Order: sequence, then C-alpha cells, then structure tokens
Amino acid sequence: MLTVASDIEVLARFGRALADPIRCRILLALREAAAYPSDLAETLEVSRTRLSNHLACLRDCGLVVTVPDGRRTRYELADERLGGALDHLLAAVVAVESDTTCADSAEKGCC
Repeated sequence: MLTVASDIEVLARFGRALADPIRCRILLALREAAAYPSDLAETLEVSRTRLSNHLACLRDCGLVVTVPDGRRTRYELADERLGGALDHLLAAVVAVESDTTCADSAEKGCC
C-alpha cells in the first residue's frame, strides 16, 4: 500500500517522465543498450537539442545516468531493473488497452 509521500512522489515523477512519447522512446531504446546522444538522436529521428532536453528531464527524474567514455558521454538506465519494469508495465498497459473500456475512455478524453 502506498502511503509514504516519497513513494507517491517517485511514482508521480515516473509518470511525468512517461508522459512524453519521446521520453518513452528514449527509455525503451536505453532498455536495449546504453547509447550516445548523437546515436539516440539519429535512431529516434529527433534533433540533438530536443533529445538533450528530454535526456535532462530523465536525468532529473533519476531514470537515466551519464557514463563518461573518453571525450564522449553515454547514457544508460539508472538501474537495470528499470528495463524489466518497463517491459512489465508495457505488457500490462497493452493488456488493459485491449479492453474496450479503455478505448471508450480515450474517446472521452480520459486517457
């Protein structure tokens, strides 16, 4: 049961991080492997500036970390368990979306 304010704040911060499709794509890409910003920008087809802003958000949320690599910096998930959590969350959300109730709610602007 979530009663501790810090637990609620952590989940809310995670929700805000997932609220943007580009940040979701970044997390899903990093779930596969650590990456350099230039490679992520190319893979996700977003500008480096836009990617940088999203990476900063994910860093501030504590979901990704930077790892110095010579003159470059690579990004990876802050904890390897996040990859598994994303897999489980995605599977659960896909299962719920197959329910027509969720689709009906989306049409009403709920989701």
